[in-house]
Amino acid sequence: MPMTRIVLATRNAGKITELRAILAEAGLAHGLVGAEEFPEVPDVKETGVTFAENALLKAHALARATGLPAVADDSGLCVDVLNGAPGIFSARWAGRHGDDRANLDLLLAQLSDIAEEHRGAHFACAAALALPDGTERVVEGRLEGTLRVAPAGSGGFGYDPILQPLGETRTCAELTADEKNAISHRGKAFRALAPVVRDLLG
Repeated sequence: MPMTRIVLATRNAGKITELRAILAEAGLAHGLVGAEEFPEVPDVKETGVTFAENALLKAHALARATGLPAVADDSGLCVDVLNGAPGIFSARWAGRHGDDRANLDLLLAQLSDIAEEHRGAHFACAAALALPDGTERVVEGRLEGTLRVAPAGSGGFGYDPILQPLGETRTCAELTADEKNAISHRGKAFRALAPVVRDLLG
């Protein structure tokens, strides 16, 4: 049986490597390519109000444009005392998309008077698979933790320097890449997606 190519809705080489490894671990020999292989396909606006909606928007757009099964994810930080915010706005919490430092500083300022026992938060990730015929599946992964009062660690990105996973003494930014991938919200979502890929694509 020929290998099915799957396109991942990202130009992030790290995400492609991570999903490729997870699919391989699950015994799925699918050829995974990133969106950069299709430069004519524009990036999709994330207009959904949940991580799942945004992941599906991106997966469907890429599946339609390429004629290939497509995988997309959307993720962010959900803070208990902020009723789940920043949530889908995580990457642009301070107003400008992708300014990690500004987002982090603003969030820490907003939580400055919140006691340690009320600083619960989790990273959430929705991963979607969409086929060109419109078939869709979504799975989710979470990493529970608490928020530090100051950033620690130089690894990872985004809010990693302030989220300390439950049972850990280090932040996500202080974990090795392998340690983080083993427990991360994205790792959990992608691992949950592997059997879905098997069911739909063989």
